[in-house]
Amino acid sequence: MKQLPLFLPVAGGVETYLADEVARICGEGARDVRTARGGVQLLATWPEVMKLNLHSRLAQRVLVQLAHQPYRGEQDLYEAAGAVAWEEWFTPRDSFKIEITAHQSPLKSLNFGALRIKDAVADRFRNRGGVRPDVDTQRPVARIFAHLSAEHVTLYIDTSGEPLFKRGWREDKGEAPLKETLAAAMIAASGWDATVPLYDPCCGSGTIAIEAAQVACNIAPGLLRRFGFERLKPHAASDWQALKAQAQAARRAPTAPVFGSDVAFRMVDFAQRNAERAGVAHAVQLRGGDALQRMPPSDTPGVLLLNPPYGERIEVAGVAGRGRGGREQAQMEQAGDFFAQLASHWKRNFPGWTAWVLVPDPKLPSRMRLKESRRVPMWNGPIECRLFRFDMVAGSARKPDAPGA
Repeated sequence: MKQLPLFLPVAGGVETYLADEVARICGEGARDVRTARGGVQLLATWPEVMKLNLHSRLAQRVLVQLAHQPYRGEQDLYEAAGAVAWEEWFTPRDSFKIEITAHQSPLKSLNFGALRIKDAVADRFRNRGGVRPDVDTQRPVARIFAHLSAEHVTLYIDTSGEPLFKRGWREDKGEAPLKETLAAAMIAASGWDATVPLYDPCCGSGTIAIEAAQVACNIAPGLLRRFGFERLKPHAASDWQALKAQAQAARRAPTAPVFGSDVAFRMVDFAQRNAERAGVAHAVQLRGGDALQRMPPSDTPGVLLLNPPYGERIEVAGVAGRGRGGREQAQMEQAGDFFAQLASHWKRNFPGWTAWVLVPDPKLPSRMRLKESRRVPMWNGPIECRLFRFDMVAGSARKPDAPGA
């Protein structure tokens, strides 16, 4: 079976975890798996393309590379696109769309570069059959991605359609929702293996808790959605149905309890409805309550995993957010108070737990008066963040002052 060069884009900082996931999903079906800037490259067959779309929690898309060559100007882009056998992927009756990105490209206009690629694709079909396919920027059958570096153009056909973070279950969401792929990246970075409890005390609409519950139940993240490859010419419907049937049969009872709570009861209702759509309402326990007051949901210590509120996303609520005047002036004070109080609460009541906190503030450990045991760089969209690990012990984590100090 033909080996296809694939590129799976991913959020910055997650490349290594995605490479491990790809190897786990594809097994011997993947070759030359390696990390690259902003993603993972590999060689794999068409069945692996379907598997990666169905099972990957971390990738943003699954792209098949069709061309990679030097360029100097827009005419080079036209010639590169015109040499690709697009007719092997879709027909002139199908619509298509060009999406272009660049890093240090010498071109003055990316829009004009995308236009030349579009012309090359349409002209190739017209020259071969007399019919040009239509462009559809909203719901195209085929999505063509072009990436321009300083010297090379790379062309891909997309097999995912909608981005992979759109699992199909999150219809209810609040402000600044965390993408499902980033929640999965936090779970992967924490090393949580669904053998101990996991608790998100700032769960919002439930993204982290629901992703974790699906892991505990071995539910493939793509079971509820459709994919772009289902409309492309290489698609084999019977093989796809067999893969989905295997994924359905692999579902299991949860191997570890998952908990979530939020100070806003409205968000807890959202999370509950999302959990029902995701098929894990039985596997996750969701409650209302302030993170500064909620006690451990389990007698067995486990993992605290959260993306708490911060000024660039939403304001702090609950105990730490009361009685403040002046919104902008109070945001940093609220955040500092919240994290200091949260650390004190954890030290008193969560001994033995491991806490992982994703924030954009590199000074979080000093705000919490805790020493991190690990920090993982990770991007939340355009916001550069750190995922900090804190190992909870009873009492203060600070050494007492020396006598007479």
